[in-house]
Amino acid sequence: MTDLQAFFERLSEDRYAPTEHTRGPWDAASQHAGPPAALLGRSLEERPGARTDMRLARITYEILRPVPIRPLTVAASVVRSGRSVEVAEATLTPEGADAPVMLARALRVRTTEEPGPSVAEGPLLPSPEDTSATPFFGVPWDVGYHTAMETRFAEGSWLDQGPGTCWMRMRLPLVAGEETRPLDRVLVAADSGNGMSNVLDFSRHLLINPDLTVHLHRHPVGEWVCVEARTSVDEAGIGLADARLHDEKGPIGRSAQSLFIGPR
Repeated sequence: MTDLQAFFERLSEDRYAPTEHTRGPWDAASQHAGPPAALLGRSLEERPGARTDMRLARITYEILRPVPIRPLTVAASVVRSGRSVEVAEATLTPEGADAPVMLARALRVRTTEEPGPSVAEGPLLPSPEDTSATPFFGVPWDVGYHTAMETRFAEGSWLDQGPGTCWMRMRLPLVAGEETRPLDRVLVAADSGNGMSNVLDFSRHLLINPDLTVHLHRHPVGEWVCVEARTSVDEAGIGLADARLHDEKGPIGRSAQSLFIGPR
């Protein structure tokens, strides 16, 4: 682990060292899923031979185990490549482990050479400038994801139960010395939907998301991404956190997280 002001330090072409800024709120030795999700998304976009005329339209993650704060190896490959669509997948394996802890499968779609018609809604929410900074709920360590992200709620808060609408901005680059990309900004934020729209008491219930799916009809512009989330829970202990994703120009897509709910 390093003290660099970024989520990760690149060690080699496919190896990364997470910094303390990736640390999640529940376990001092594990990462919040947002930074590794963004790392996997980036690997699918920048893998050798990746087509520059395609853009990620959908990505689904399987979070098999907590992602530890130790060096990680990323591997990306193409499952199927066609004229207009491509399916690619990536894995994230910690140093010393014999199996991945996180998988990603993405659909990339060919973009048109000439601009076509655009049918999309404009801004539907107050801008981040019109909302106030909202502190995270109490976290027992001083540095982590909760300090690496700036959050501003237009509805709800980290402590309120019920729907939440939160603007999020990365305070740090994803990888030290490398440009932050639009896709990075979305994927770092999207895994927070279940936390900001929690409908149960955190002190009494676990709400674990073993997956995350993000659909994008366009990539964001600007530094801010908004997650407008709602959570539903069944008495059988299965839930869904469903969110609409925005930037300051308007909606950009959706995210969804399956939830396991149990007693803490």
